[in-house]
Order: sequence, then C-alpha cells, then structure tokens
Amino acid sequence: MRTIFWKDGVVLIDQTKLPEKLELITCKHVVELLDAIKRLAVRGAPALEVAGAYGIVLACIEKEFTRVDEMKSHLIKTFDLIVSTRPTAVNLSIGAKRALDAALKGGSIDEIIRLALQEAEKIAREDIDRNRKIGEYGSKILEDGDTVLTYCNAGRLATVDWGTALGVVRSAVSEGKKIRVIACETRPLNQGSRLTCWELIQDGIDVTLITDSTAAHVMKQGMVDKVIVGADRIVRDSVFNKIGTYMISIVAKEHGIPFYVAAPKTTFDWKKTSKEVIIEERSAEELVYCGEKLLAPKNVNVYNPAFDSTPLDNVTAIITEHGIIEPPYDVNVPKVLRI
Repeated sequence: MRTIFWKDGVVLIDQTKLPEKLELITCKHVVELLDAIKRLAVRGAPALEVAGAYGIVLACIEKEFTRVDEMKSHLIKTFDLIVSTRPTAVNLSIGAKRALDAALKGGSIDEIIRLALQEAEKIAREDIDRNRKIGEYGSKILEDGDTVLTYCNAGRLATVDWGTALGVVRSAVSEGKKIRVIACETRPLNQGSRLTCWELIQDGIDVTLITDSTAAHVMKQGMVDKVIVGADRIVRDSVFNKIGTYMISIVAKEHGIPFYVAAPKTTFDWKKTSKEVIIEERSAEELVYCGEKLLAPKNVNVYNPAFDSTPLDNVTAIITEHGIIEPPYDVNVPKVLRI
C-alpha cells in the first residue's frame, strides 16, 4: 500500500506506531501535517517531498478565502512553515515549492486548489515510477546469494511506494535472486528495527536485526557483501543521511565492502557543499527516554543530531532513476542527471 496519499486530506501511515500497529491517520489541517512531519509519523526524503506538496494543498482548503491574493499570500507563508520543519531533507522543500508554483498560476480560488492537487498527485506518481527505476538499475549490482547491510529505513515507508535502498533489494528478489538483509537498529529512534525489519518481513525477505555497534563485527567476519543506504541530501562533496551512516561507510571502506547510496535526482543539491547544509538537531528526550522508560539521568547533557555527512570518497556508486553514477562524481553526476 502507499505510505501517503490524498483522500479529503493527507492520509499517511503513522510510522511511530510500527511495528506494534499499522495505523492510518488523516491530516485535515497544515498544523496536523507539520506535527506528523516533526514527530516522524511520516519521514524519508521522497515521502517528505510528497508530504510537502500535499501541505500546500491543505493550505488551500483548510480555510475559506474570498480573495485570490489573500489565498496566495497564505500559501507562501505556509511554504516557509513546511520547509522549516525538517531543514536537512531537501526533498521536502522541492515538493512544497512545486505545488506552490503550480498553485500561484491559478487565476481563481477553485483553479488554485485544482492546480496544487494536480501537481501533488503528479509528484506522488513520479516517486513510485522513479523508485522502480532505481530498483531496476540497482538490482544489477546484486548477485544471487548476496547479503546486504542497510541502515535506517530507505524502503517503501520512506517513499510513496517500493523504496530506494530497499527498492533495490525488492527488485533483485523479484528477479529471482536470493538476497539476505542485515538491518542495523538505527538508534535512537530505531527506524531499522521498527520499520526496515517490519517491511522486509511483510515481503517475506530474509532479514536479520543487529545493534548498530555490531556492524563493524559482521563486516570484519565477512558476513556482508554490499552496503546500501538511502540519502536525505546529496551535495558536491557529501551524502547526508541518518546519523551513523558515516560510521558505517568508514567500516565498509576499511574492509573493502562496496558502499552504495540509492536516491532520486530530487535528493541532489549539487550547488551546495556540506558546509552549507544545516543538520537538524532533535530533542534530548529521544536519547534519555524509550517510551516512558528513563534510559539516562534526566539532567544529562545531550547532543542529538539527526543526520551526518558521509564524504563522497567513501561512496562506491550512487544508484539513481537515471542510472548508476560512479566516480568521479564532479564529472559524472552533472552528466548523468543533467544538473
């Protein structure tokens, strides 16, 4: 099923409830969607791109407007709110901007609503199509019997459907290849154990859960053939992904294990370098508590960045819907993606 879709509001899987419960929630107002984004009920760069677009649609209909200029002013303010919720994931702003630009072309209130929704639905369809293409290209790097280590969740839950890194695995399995996955738990919010493992078990794909600190051990033991992760933003010198990805890339490089990134063109922010990207910091409670269970002293100092930066020197290749891009990236990324 789709992770996020429109039905008289933004309907999405509440990923904070998984794996205990599969629950759909409907956001009728922008503030509800922003809350869902902030608390990671919806997450993953491609899914956030669609969420951002749907957020503009919500802004069109959540209140009654009598003047077109008043409506357009509200949409512009809403765009700024949406983008500020998750500053590191570039896709969020891209989706919201596309829907906003489409809406601003409208000459009437009804036309503005129609154009915004039309663009948001187009973005959702595009995401499914490009993920399938990423899977098709990426399946070529996997051999029958491979074991893939992945980090965080870059599956259908992080997209509208199919997934990026896990989409590569799904495509290989659909071709008849036997692929085994080792999933890191991905602290502090356990997107690996809660989401990746849940997804793969649903699909009948062989998955083994490990702690994050076990990753180096399994690579040293020869238990991993390839590493495939997703991305929240790719700039000229780095890949931004869930905190801990950089550590995984270093260990993979040390043990001669190919390290792949699977991401769509929209995740590339090629005009920027890593120094220009804001890394989101999240609340101390995510480390201090697990549910209501206290894991650390309440007054402990906490540093909780959501993402880290992996140098492109550590990346074997980037799998996109336009093909597999290999080094030198400064030459091949613009050539393949035409950016």
